[in-house]
Amino acid sequence: MRRVRATSLASSFLIALTIAFTGAGQAQAAATSYVALGDSYSSGVGAGSYQSGSGDCKRSNLAYPQLWANANSPSSFSFVACSGATTSTVRSSQLGPLTSATQLVSVTAGGNDVGFADVMQTCILGTSATCLDRVATARSYMSSTLPARLDALYADIASRAPSARVVVIGYPKFYDVEAICAGLSDTKRTAINQAADQLNSVISQRAAARGFRFGDVRPPFTGHEICSGDSWLHSLDISIGESYHPKAAGQSGGYLPVLNAND
Repeated sequence: MRRVRATSLASSFLIALTIAFTGAGQAQAAATSYVALGDSYSSGVGAGSYQSGSGDCKRSNLAYPQLWANANSPSSFSFVACSGATTSTVRSSQLGPLTSATQLVSVTAGGNDVGFADVMQTCILGTSATCLDRVATARSYMSSTLPARLDALYADIASRAPSARVVVIGYPKFYDVEAICAGLSDTKRTAINQAADQLNSVISQRAAARGFRFGDVRPPFTGHEICSGDSWLHSLDISIGESYHPKAAGQSGGYLPVLNAND
């Protein structure tokens, strides 16, 4: 009888301890202060349901930062990502909400620095030769200039939010080059995908050098590229600004899980 009672008391103690630690963990999660920085891939261009006060930044209610905030109820949430942002404009206009109390930061940046919009325009309108030349120019910039720009951005984030976990999120490959698809040639699609791979590699390396986490969205987007038959990305769209951006499914199925895995 005593042994049963002792076992019961021990079990009750363990249950109480588990509840206490679980409650503490939940309270800590609820207290997270989150700042979402970056370009159109973070603001949610292409996902629709844009927030009325966001103007040309086109911050979407279906973008991964907003979806994360809805699910986790952080103590504070600053959604400042903006369409068209470069590493320089993130530094100059988005870092205000970062403080020593910030616990989580997400950021996408680099695609506009290397001129991916112009790359796509050139490849759509031009010959294979002009497309390959423009891709080569973008890739040269990735090697020569982008690393220092990323380093400067990441240093500013670390300085302003020294206690934060920073998740640097990359970009998907645009095309399923194995699929038969109208539009760009295999040569052009392959070149664009290779440039996306290099961009992700540069971003990943510079994030690691700063001690930040890199979130690779290429795995979840595999099977959901343009031409795949179940694309999470807009192709050339009537709404030109949404072309080659993630749809709502790409935000919820591609970007959000990567942030969740690294938050």
